[in-house]
Amino acid sequence: MQVAPTRFQHLRVAIVHDWLVVNGGAEKVLKGLAEVFPQAEIFTLVHTLERASIPWLTQHRIHTSGLQRLPFISRFYRHCLPLMPYAIEQFDLRGFDLVISSSHAVAKGVITHPGQTHICYCHTPMRYAWDMKEAYLENSHFRLPGMTAYVRKTLKRLRQWDYFTATQVDFFLANSHNVAQRIAKYYRRDADVLYPPVDTDSFTLHIGQREPYYLAASRLVPYKRMDLIIQAFAQDPLKRQLKVVGDGPEFQRLKRLAEGSPHIELIGYLQGEKLHQLMQRAQAFVFAADEDFGIVPLEAQACGTPVIAYGHGGALETVKGLEHHQQATGVYFTEQTVASLSAAIEAFEAHEFSPQACRLQAEAFSNTVFTQRLETLVSEKLN
Repeated sequence: MQVAPTRFQHLRVAIVHDWLVVNGGAEKVLKGLAEVFPQAEIFTLVHTLERASIPWLTQHRIHTSGLQRLPFISRFYRHCLPLMPYAIEQFDLRGFDLVISSSHAVAKGVITHPGQTHICYCHTPMRYAWDMKEAYLENSHFRLPGMTAYVRKTLKRLRQWDYFTATQVDFFLANSHNVAQRIAKYYRRDADVLYPPVDTDSFTLHIGQREPYYLAASRLVPYKRMDLIIQAFAQDPLKRQLKVVGDGPEFQRLKRLAEGSPHIELIGYLQGEKLHQLMQRAQAFVFAADEDFGIVPLEAQACGTPVIAYGHGGALETVKGLEHHQQATGVYFTEQTVASLSAAIEAFEAHEFSPQACRLQAEAFSNTVFTQRLETLVSEKLN
């Protein structure tokens, strides 16, 4: 017998989230979880987001760890990674019936007790400790002698802790088949796939004339590969227009890459209606990251905008390539190189895409779909 969704209201629920510092994709999942469990209390290592950016959390009691009291924690929270396993284990979750961890770092390591059910929504196994370890070390540019050796040793301990804490989770939910495969490889655990929610209602389908520019938008960090996108357009002999939306530690470097290319515009951080309008009018959305899932390409498709995506990771599950013919919603490029991306742009311009097909693809990942599947999966796990 399945547990009816109304029974959730009588459960004492704790949701454990890594940190609330940036309002990104993981926070959209947290919002979806919080809407299904409005009675839940939220536990997070650090909370520095302004209330205006997360009004949906105001009804929940939020608990933070001892890291919250450190000076300048909003800027340097990632430097506290060696302390995070200890900090997450200090949360006292006695008295809760259901614990849901929303984890891409350490949240799943929270300690639960007999009689409690712990479901981990895994955005990814800790990537800088597993498959992205070498890239993380390469991009860190440590200057102090012995620092690289120290970090390697720290990451080894984190991998050991991460593997052990995976054995303490009762059930895993993965945000994609891509992540489910990594959970199986690194944790030796099975996972049900529950795609993140896309707020398709906030995006309006545009089927009219489009403007002659391409759009890329994300947080400007190395693995997003905005440098690749800028280099491809900078070398484009046709000088196709590119607009880049986002901010982050890579901004100044990317600005230098775009110097001398007036057809490339770095706009900075945008959200809400301004970003939506750019998505609606763009020729295509360009996405070069090897992402666990990737919500923004689906937001673009919700506007009727096709996607030029790196054909790896989560994009393979969210974008329909040219093999889908009339139902195609984008084009893949197979290598993270300028030549491969440039060829994909040429292939994109040789195909006519349906805005309605793009919208239909996005709606398969809507908030409603997420809520219904979450309720079904939780009901199954509680039986």
